[in-house]
Amino acid sequence: MRVAPEVDRVLPDVVLLGAEWRVRALLRAQLIEEGYEVIATDAWPDMRRHLRQGRKPRLAVVDLKALPDPRTVLEALRVLMKPQRVLVLTASATVSDRDLAGLGFRVIQRPVRIAEIVSAIRDLVPRPAER
Repeated sequence: MRVAPEVDRVLPDVVLLGAEWRVRALLRAQLIEEGYEVIATDAWPDMRRHLRQGRKPRLAVVDLKALPDPRTVLEALRVLMKPQRVLVLTASATVSDRDLAGLGFRVIQRPVRIAEIVSAIRDLVPRPAER
């Protein structure tokens, strides 16, 4: 009998995709400090694995800065997650604000501080102690 790794047993509150490790690491650390279960990755195939039916996070966060092929990621994400459960951090020269609005995702414009992103996530997903 195969025993699933611990990571497969815990449903994350947030799955975060960000190509830049500093932003990803700071945001993940702050969310964990707030009590959230967070999975952070730098590649779309890794994030997609955590979006399986019945195992989806409460929120998906995508940082467009330096993300390879952001339009394809967002189109695929639109099929896998309800738009109100996706938060997108914008980046210049990636996907236009108009296109993002058409996808229906929640959007945070850059420049932005980590604390502002955490606050937006807190508004969308109550902290575990508040559930």
